[in-house]
Amino acid sequence: MKIGYLVNTYPAPSHSFIRREIQALEKQGFEIHRFAMRDTRNSLVDPSDIDEYSKTEYVLHSSKLSLIAGAFKTMLTQPGDAAKALVQAISSGRKSDMGVLRHLIYFIEATHVAAQCKTRKIEHLHAHFGTNSAAVAMLAKILGGANYSFTVHGPEEFDKPKGIDLGQKIRHSQFTVAVSSFGRSQLSRWVDYDHWSKLHVVHCGIEPNLFAEPKPLPAGDIRMVAIGRLVEQKGQLLLIEALSSVVAAHPNLHLTLVGDGEMRGEIEAGIKSRGLEKNVTITGWVDEARVRQELADAHALIMPSFAEGLPMVIMEAMAAARPVVATYIAGIPELVQSGVNGWLVPAGDANSLADAMLQLGETSPDDLQAMGDANRARVLQRHDVDVEAKKLGELILASVGQPAAQPFVAQETAKL
Repeated sequence: MKIGYLVNTYPAPSHSFIRREIQALEKQGFEIHRFAMRDTRNSLVDPSDIDEYSKTEYVLHSSKLSLIAGAFKTMLTQPGDAAKALVQAISSGRKSDMGVLRHLIYFIEATHVAAQCKTRKIEHLHAHFGTNSAAVAMLAKILGGANYSFTVHGPEEFDKPKGIDLGQKIRHSQFTVAVSSFGRSQLSRWVDYDHWSKLHVVHCGIEPNLFAEPKPLPAGDIRMVAIGRLVEQKGQLLLIEALSSVVAAHPNLHLTLVGDGEMRGEIEAGIKSRGLEKNVTITGWVDEARVRQELADAHALIMPSFAEGLPMVIMEAMAAARPVVATYIAGIPELVQSGVNGWLVPAGDANSLADAMLQLGETSPDDLQAMGDANRARVLQRHDVDVEAKKLGELILASVGQPAAQPFVAQETAKL
């Protein structure tokens, strides 16, 4: 079966989970055409992402004139469908802070995607994120393209569900995926009960073989790693504030911030103003091998986020047998169990975050290892990418009336 995948920016350093999902579906026999709107080549550092770049069709690589001409052709040859799609685009645009003009651009993009679905005989389109990619998928369906589904991750979709017309996207979809039970609960708020049956949970997945032999916890002073974009929702400034009160008791404690983003300058200034230059390192974006190495070099992952969906980095840290310190938000408590495999703290509370770091520093190596082992068992059971992609594949097949694929036989799971 041939399907399309639609993402606004793909591949991207923070979207490796989409690449893993696509590749897992391909292992099941799906033929997948990748659509993305924007070119991300300059931000790519991982060889696997660079390879994906060459497999992706970038809609906006086409000239503006050819895209506009394609839209006019659609309006001439499919006036009824085009009128319905334009009405929907204008309706969504009036609700959105992006405005009607941006949604008319989505309409133009959708005419291209719909035409490509017909030309390439794509039977189903799956989008990631409930924002503009889902908008284009919805408009493409109205224009006679393939039926679609989409995965909602959060937190952006949960921040402004009315502004992105989330309910309408769910209603038009064949099915909609959340990455956690919390996420499904949020989707249920924006459609009538009659649509709840099309809401499903498919977890983002990890590749167990990449974490086949977790490294033992490092010796010496406590080392923590935080992984993610340097942006307001990730809470790194609060983490620096909390850290400044912890180093009095643990002067050699070290924190590595893996990632980059618009707040890097502000975070670096906060580190300097608190005299933490020797305690904190910022790496910028790195490839997946370096991420795994940073996890191996750390005693724990720390994630002070203010808003999340269900972060991939928590799953990767758990697969690497590392305890997790995280905020008690969104889908995180579905994985992290405070006192069992890590610590959960209220979001935005620097004192509680500092207390958790102090408890981490006072926990014996044996107890930290036991937490890490519990994490590994839990995440391998719940987030194997092949198992989760099989769930998605079965939903796609059912949506087009095809029988489920033959039972998937996973490769030998990494030993716990």
